[in-house]
Amino acid sequence: MTNKQKSNIIASIGTLLFMLLVFLLLWFIYLNAEKPVEEEGVEIAFGEVEEAGGYMPEESEAVPLPSEATAPQQPSAPSDNNLLTQEDEESLALRKQREQEEKARRQAEAERLQKQKEEQARLEAERKAKEAAEAKRKAEEEAKIAKANQMGSLFGNSGGTNGSGDSQGSGQKGNPVGHGSVGGNDWSLAGRNLKGTLPPPNNTFNQEGKVIVEIRVNAAGKVVSATIKGGTISDKQTQALALEAAKKAAFTEGTNDQIGTITYNFKFN
Repeated sequence: MTNKQKSNIIASIGTLLFMLLVFLLLWFIYLNAEKPVEEEGVEIAFGEVEEAGGYMPEESEAVPLPSEATAPQQPSAPSDNNLLTQEDEESLALRKQREQEEKARRQAEAERLQKQKEEQARLEAERKAKEAAEAKRKAEEEAKIAKANQMGSLFGNSGGTNGSGDSQGSGQKGNPVGHGSVGGNDWSLAGRNLKGTLPPPNNTFNQEGKVIVEIRVNAAGKVVSATIKGGTISDKQTQALALEAAKKAAFTEGTNDQIGTITYNFKFN
């Protein structure tokens, strides 16, 4: 609201107050003024004959006087009060529109956050379900392997007579213990024996120490997987040579998959 509009409003209010005071003053004077006392007259009966009424001129027809031409009304300019009212209405409508837009925005944001929360909960539930299924599978697999190892320890090696070893360690032919040493490298697989010799790693290494490889051997005696379990060498290239050599090893047959180890002892050439 501009200063001019404020001044017009103050002037209008002042004018109304002044007119109200003048009206109250005139009204007060009118109430206190003395009213004239009407004098009582004498009643006169004029009779009911026409002559008693005196001379009465004949009534003439009333001639209508020409009315003044009505001037065309000029459109009145909008007053400041009308402008103020219009601005207030527009401001109110604009404020309501903004409130509705803000309400719609907040509702949309709340729905988005709720959907995001539900999606996160769903993904978390799926993750936990997968972890539980994987843990169950590993537990069942380990139980089967442990049972197979136990059966192999109880009943001995089914293919021990076909195995071979050397005189440098305990990996002798027909060895039921399930471990031995070949060429300075050790192996361990409960209830089974090594077929042939233990493949050595490539001699392109430049490290000295040992690498322990965990192997998984199927019922046919073939190494189906190999992973690094430990050791004193952390060089990735040397570890890769150990994994490559371990996958070439072969063992006697068994009843199920079994877990064992091969320890490679690296020395400088």
